Amino acid sequence: EAIKQNNNETVLVMINSVCGCAAGSARPGISLALQNDIIPDRLYTGFAGQERDAVDRIRELIGNQPPSSPSVALFKNGEIIHMMHRQEIEGRMPQEISNDWRKLFDEKCEKKGPSISPEQFEKVMHAKACGSKIPLYNE
Repeated sequence: EAIKQNNNETVLVMINSVCGCAAGSARPGISLALQNDIIPDRLYTGFAGQERDAVDRIRELIGNQPPSSPSVALFKNGEIIHMMHRQEIEGRMPQEISNDWRKLFDEKCEKKGPSISPEQFEKVMHAKACGSKIPLYNE
């Protein structure tokens, strides 16, 4: 419901996925972007295929945008300011994605960043395997 609020706050919403472009590009790119000096006021995510109700609600609020996972959207006062779809993520390096979002954060957001300290960020390890290649757990 934070997406719909008319309070001049920016809300970043990511529809996450188990695909390789989410693991290798989207998640690390957005994480890096959130190290910017200016970031969105609120951060939310829903995991496609896992959190169906949450993702369905996000897609409902996104409106006439085509379903896409992964995807990332920035909202302000219930309106989409910018949306990055899967086809804009695939084949791109995390730094490229981060650069796009950092520019947008600088233009549209006001909250002081980063989202976590640089020391904490250095410890973050992104899994870079496609979900279809993750081995099953054997009991």
